[in-house]
Amino acid sequence: MSELLTRRLALLGAPAHLSLLTRSLHGIERETLRVDRDGRLAKTGHPAALGSALTHPQITTDYSEALLEFITPAEPDPRATLADLDAIHRFAASQLDGEYLWSPSMPGALPEEAQIPIAEYGNSLIGRLKHVYRKGLALRYGKTMQCIAGIHYNFSLADEVWPLLQADEVPGDTRSARDYQSARYIALARNFRRYSWLLMYLFGASPALDANFLRGRPHALERFDDDTLYLPWATSLRMSDLGYQSSAQSGLTPCYNDLPSYIESLRTAVATPYPPYAEVGTKRDGEWLQLNTNILQIENEYYSTIRPKRVTYTGERPIQALSARGVQYVEVRCLDINPFLPLGIDLAEARFLDVFLLFCALEDSPPLDGSHCQGCTDNFLTVVKQGRRPGLLLRGEDDQPVELKTWANDLLQRFEAIAELLDAASGSDEHRQSLQAQRGKVADPDSTPSARVLREMRERQESFSAFALRLSREHDGYFRSHPLNAQEQARFEKLAAQSIADQAELEQTQVGDFDTFVGAYQASILGLSH
Repeated sequence: MSELLTRRLALLGAPAHLSLLTRSLHGIERETLRVDRDGRLAKTGHPAALGSALTHPQITTDYSEALLEFITPAEPDPRATLADLDAIHRFAASQLDGEYLWSPSMPGALPEEAQIPIAEYGNSLIGRLKHVYRKGLALRYGKTMQCIAGIHYNFSLADEVWPLLQADEVPGDTRSARDYQSARYIALARNFRRYSWLLMYLFGASPALDANFLRGRPHALERFDDDTLYLPWATSLRMSDLGYQSSAQSGLTPCYNDLPSYIESLRTAVATPYPPYAEVGTKRDGEWLQLNTNILQIENEYYSTIRPKRVTYTGERPIQALSARGVQYVEVRCLDINPFLPLGIDLAEARFLDVFLLFCALEDSPPLDGSHCQGCTDNFLTVVKQGRRPGLLLRGEDDQPVELKTWANDLLQRFEAIAELLDAASGSDEHRQSLQAQRGKVADPDSTPSARVLREMRERQESFSAFALRLSREHDGYFRSHPLNAQEQARFEKLAAQSIADQAELEQTQVGDFDTFVGAYQASILGLSH
């Protein structure tokens, strides 16, 4: 452990401060495709019983009409967060008629691109904007990519932690409390970039995919069976260049060295035309095709593994919120759905994520120059495609080759003091138990989720889609055999009804035309200082 990390841990471990570590906030967003009983993508509209995808606070859709997104409140204890997520799953499963929630991140057999439904949000100005944005995504990246699902883990430390750490820093730090907090979250993001390859090794769960996913594109995958492609040592094809990819975004690699440069890189991208998109234009025969012809239509289009975030006000854009009020939390975006788990994530993973993120927040985090930033990207991409390869070498922090297993064990050793501190705060041993479970995966790559996926497919002689459908059915059985109690069921039904009423009111009371609305939305980003 570094001297800085040791000092910060001692400060937070003092009796007067230890309880602050029980006040971190955790939120989860889980995406999952709706599929029919044969595992084919559902072409039905968003079920009315689930409410309005535009205005429901917990149940919405992501890019496709068939891609549900479940959103929990932010809770101090991940156990409560997972209980919230479980309740949403059980309600949704109870309302689906002849459909399942798809178990893994990668989709099964998909229809032709034209038949994949883009998410609909009604006739309000904001609802139409969300739909046109998704039309733009389909135009730019194809609809197939919109059918990939993941888990997003939102994390923040108690606000009181930051002034405590700032007071302990080198005397003379004249930054405002807000700027210091933002700088520390940006430093967390830098360390996340350095070490997130470890998360892909430990929790990656997409080593295989349905053969039609690539739509005939060239690839270097191996054939598992007639219907399945894979890589033998892969951990997460979802996070490889086969999943989320964009030539337009290839030059957009914020290294999180400070908040202003991060904001400026995104502001520039949403204001800079990209010639291939400009050739297409924003409209054809009067119909909107995309919101604009810039590198990014909006800042959320940037495919990053972690995002610094701030809760936005109504009508406010994400980078406006960051610019005005600084960073409030981080959103981890690289996590695969574990197909063996009904929720796609469990408490052991959440406890480890807390250890990992607290380490990233407290450990020294020097700025990343271009070479080191590229090294982080290279390590990440190497692990998602070859993470379980025996003797795999990565580019270490000293720029020298280091074996993945050696570096992973070194990091887990450095995490030990973090786990002990979190256990002391929570009065449990769950963080240390999770740490020990991850050591087991490093010692035995066959115990990782990605290896387990391939092993079960081989043992059962299943294609990827057959494997995923079997687990989807099992999870559906679990949710339906554990129905919500009458009070919880009524609460979700009321939320659904209220969201539909809210959407209707929005559509009835809005003023203005759509073209003007899009123009104002686009202009709002240009007012930020350069």
